[in-house]
Amino acid sequence: MTIALDKLNDPAVRAFVGALNAGDRDAFAAALTPGATMSDDGSDRDVADWTEREIFSSGGHMDVETQTLDGLGLVANYRNDTWGEMRTAWRFTVDDGKVSRFETGQA
Repeated sequence: MTIALDKLNDPAVRAFVGALNAGDRDAFAAALTPGATMSDDGSDRDVADWTEREIFSSGGHMDVETQTLDGLGLVANYRNDTWGEMRTAWRFTVDDGKVSRFETGQA
């Protein structure tokens, strides 16, 4: 079962997921702190390059299945036109209401 966007517990994570699913680059950038960082399967990546390749130019979309009580951990079915669909885990660090770091990988 998928958790609706408005049921995600953390407002910064909600903004991140909403912008990602809408393919909205401006809203996505606004959900991140300046200098935000990320990792994919344990390796740090360039946020701008990774998000363009894995989200925006490939139709990325996440259907959230579970969230931690604090809303900073998600398990989601993530799909894009490059890799198809996979079960992924996401962990977020939030500072001043925006995502300063996110880590993702296969769940």
